[in-house]
Amino acid sequence: MVSTGALRAHLLTARLAGTVATLREESLRSYRLFAARDPRVTLGLGPEREWSEREVIALIADKCGVSSDPADAYGHDVIDPDRTVRALDAFADRLGEVAARRGAVLLGTGHPHRLLGFYGGLADALSAAGCSVLTPAQGRCIDITTRFGVRTCHLAYVRKVALVRGRGARATCGETGAHTHSPLPVRAALEGLAECGGPLPDLVVGDHGWVCGAGQLGFAAIGLADVDDPALFVGEAEGLIAVTVPLDDSVRSSYYGPLTRYVLNRACLSQ
Repeated sequence: MVSTGALRAHLLTARLAGTVATLREESLRSYRLFAARDPRVTLGLGPEREWSEREVIALIADKCGVSSDPADAYGHDVIDPDRTVRALDAFADRLGEVAARRGAVLLGTGHPHRLLGFYGGLADALSAAGCSVLTPAQGRCIDITTRFGVRTCHLAYVRKVALVRGRGARATCGETGAHTHSPLPVRAALEGLAECGGPLPDLVVGDHGWVCGAGQLGFAAIGLADVDDPALFVGEAEGLIAVTVPLDDSVRSSYYGPLTRYVLNRACLSQ
């Protein structure tokens, strides 16, 4: 078990919250691009209304605790650990609700090198609780536009967590998966479920395009987001995403272990 106090201390020590590695100038750039509806940062989300750069800054300041001053343009961003804890509580509560009725859950990540262990721990516990952890459309090819051009990837599952791998990559070579912001993988997974007549997810859990893409299609979705990923926080503000947890999504993978234990304990899924 991880107490709230211990979790808060860990968030600060591991720099998951507090002063994080994310640079303020990178965050501001993302806010400008989001206001311009650049698909690189909307992550599959189609906001219901226009968001100005200042409005995005104000929203992220409210949700995460970063500076609300647009003139504060340099240095490292700061995430309020208390906001992270509150969001993790809400995240765990949604997970617990689905687990209590043995619902169907789809988990996916665009950060497999960092977050696979976190989601894998959730998947293991949900399976043990009798939930259906979905793994549809395995192996399906997806053409994703990157800064290097269009890259063909395929949908794969590790510990029942969806991710994408580049063409020719194999798990036996130690390649976990590729980093992506794209909503195309979750769309492919959901299309696979529809095609086979399988159960649709009662909850989608993940980050980046996995959460935004699912929320945009009307599925209940919860996830993690860094402060330079404004789409998830906008989606939450507009009611398309149920819970967004603010934290640094690029620290050492082992640092997310206490978060897994905290969430599972609160969700009554600890084994």
